Amino acid sequence: MAGDQVTLLDFWSSPFGMRVRIALAEKGVKYEYSEQDLRNKSDLLLQMNPVHKKIPVLVHDGKPVCESLIIVQYIDEVWKDKAPLLPSDPHERAQSRFWADFVDKKMYDFGRKIWTTKGEDQEAAKKDFIDSLKLLEGELGDKPYFGGETLGFVDVALLPFYCWFYAYETIGNFNIEADCPKLIAYCKRCLQKESVSKSLKDPQKVYDFVVMLRKMFGLE
Repeated sequence: MAGDQVTLLDFWSSPFGMRVRIALAEKGVKYEYSEQDLRNKSDLLLQMNPVHKKIPVLVHDGKPVCESLIIVQYIDEVWKDKAPLLPSDPHERAQSRFWADFVDKKMYDFGRKIWTTKGEDQEAAKKDFIDSLKLLEGELGDKPYFGGETLGFVDVALLPFYCWFYAYETIGNFNIEADCPKLIAYCKRCLQKESVSKSLKDPQKVYDFVVMLRKMFGLE
């Protein structure tokens, strides 16, 4: 849509922000990227997301949209002429939302527990994380993408966590590919898409960031 003013309030390593970046790239939407300091939140962020005070926030013609999956759905509805992310069939659309919601409820929390805990708690988090990935692997099956032949809503929800896997594995001392080879092959395949590869961050930089956080929290 010509003349649109689009700004993304985000933080570089956020998997939730990366979802929005992938969706905007898939749609070919030009936007201004605004990096936020999450320890010293800007007036703009507090004004645009006064309820949760979190990134990402998409500001479209001065109006904010918050929460990453809601933003991705908004992008899909507004820029609907290119690269549809949600299927047109109501049941298929509901299934896509179900699995994206599953990713939302499992990946971040279990991943965070892996790098913020030790001993039995960490072992339990690793098991929960792998079990969740195995369920996703089963849903993916032999399809190129979760929705079939093209990148869709569930892919956008899940793929940003791939650049956090190295941090989880290194800190948790385990190997995701050993348990979920098909899922890792899928992630690597998706990285061949420019919309994905340009939106995801370097796993080594994410790991360094997590190590810094662990030192801040007194875990190192």
